[in-house]
Amino acid sequence: MSRLADAAKQAGRSPDSVQLVAISKKQPDERIDAMLATGQRVFGENRVQEAQGRWAERRNQYSDLELRLVGPLQTNKAEDAVALFDVIETLDRDKLAAHLAKAMDKLGRRPRLYVQVNTGEEAQKAGVTPAETLSFVDRCRREFGLQIEGLMCIPPVEEPAALHFALLARLADEAGLNKLSMGMSADYELAARLGATSVRVGSALFGARPNPA
Repeated sequence: MSRLADAAKQAGRSPDSVQLVAISKKQPDERIDAMLATGQRVFGENRVQEAQGRWAERRNQYSDLELRLVGPLQTNKAEDAVALFDVIETLDRDKLAAHLAKAMDKLGRRPRLYVQVNTGEEAQKAGVTPAETLSFVDRCRREFGLQIEGLMCIPPVEEPAALHFALLARLADEAGLNKLSMGMSADYELAARLGATSVRVGSALFGARPNPA
């Protein structure tokens, strides 16, 4: 996307430093195939079971495909998630960390992991609170042997996103992490200017999702 590249350049960054994650949840096959035809290879999904149906066969067609889980993960789906995804962005509790560690050992596969931070401390959203973030990252490393790649957040819609992006960047720096998954269709340019290393874009890329019949 040219707007993403422009935003990175405005911040004095290389456009290649910000990865575009195409959010393909609930998109019809023809739109996904059209996106693949453009050369896009990084896709995000919200649900494990839906992603399995969509990507299992395409995995065999595209060896350079990267799949990211960006929706909440139930512990009973941890093994399926480890088997399918290259990146899991929604690690947010000790029980899930334990299940992921066990699944990784069993399958011999180690997806890259992000801790989801509930920067707005919203009751309806998953994620650790900002105050808990550093200790949780430390427990993931020490107690569960997990390598954390970065942090992810979804800011409250009614608050300035920049404040939450800045908070996530500060927490990542304090945790010794340099990957930030932040920014969606409405604010990905801002996120790129504020240090995002990946942005999750759905409707701005695919267009509005079709209404179910």
